[in-house]
Order: sequence, then structure tokens, then C-alpha cells
Amino acid sequence: MTATAMKQATVTQSRKAPTGQKLCSKADLVAFSGVAAWLETPQGPKQVALFYLPGLPRELYAIDHHDPFSNANVIAHGIVGDIQGAAVVASPIYKQHFRLEDGQCLEDDSVTLRTWKVSFKGVDVWIEE
Repeated sequence: MTATAMKQATVTQSRKAPTGQKLCSKADLVAFSGVAAWLETPQGPKQVALFYLPGLPRELYAIDHHDPFSNANVIAHGIVGDIQGAAVVASPIYKQHFRLEDGQCLEDDSVTLRTWKVSFKGVDVWIEE
């Protein structure tokens, strides 16, 4: 094997496959509101709530759609707000507030919803596992 072939083989082997998956497009989002999306995971499909807050320092959040207090998939339908400078969503059933950044329930420290890293790639919304 020549030095050039070895260099190309090393570069090819060190490349990682893109992580994550496309969930939707920016046009599918509703400003200052949530939408639900399906995420394929190794454990099976999972419902994720996406929140789009245009114009704020962080515009896009992904959080578990399942509300542990009502045992229903409703978080994307909650009301988005701000509590002490933190973006939150209030569950539409029993009104617990969850921080969008880390999923922490403000009324019960023992409850946290899962969050995901989510970003725009062009006009597409991508989520990482």
C-alpha cells in the first residue's frame, strides 16, 4: 500500500457517520408553541415535544412529550412561558412547569423530563440521541 493510499484509508476510517435524525422542517414548527414528533430510538419509537422560540438566544428545544403526572403524551400542547428568566412549558393537564433547557419540574424536584440536543440544519430540524 502506498503512503497516499494509507492516508486516504486513515481519513476514511476516522470519519463518523452523522448522528441523529431529521424530525421535521422549520415550516412544521409553530412560533412560541410546541409540536409533537416521533423519534426512532434503539428502544423503539418515542414521542418528543419540540418548542420553537424565535428571536430568543436559544430558539429550539426538544423535551419528552410524556407528562408523568397525568401519564399522557401532552407536553407539546402546554403553554410556553418564562419563570425567573427560564423558558418553561406548563403541562396542560395538572399545570406543572418544566424547564425547557433541562426538563426539571419546578413544582417537584424529583421529576425531570428527558431533553435532547436539537438544531436547525438549513430548514430541517435534527435531533441527536
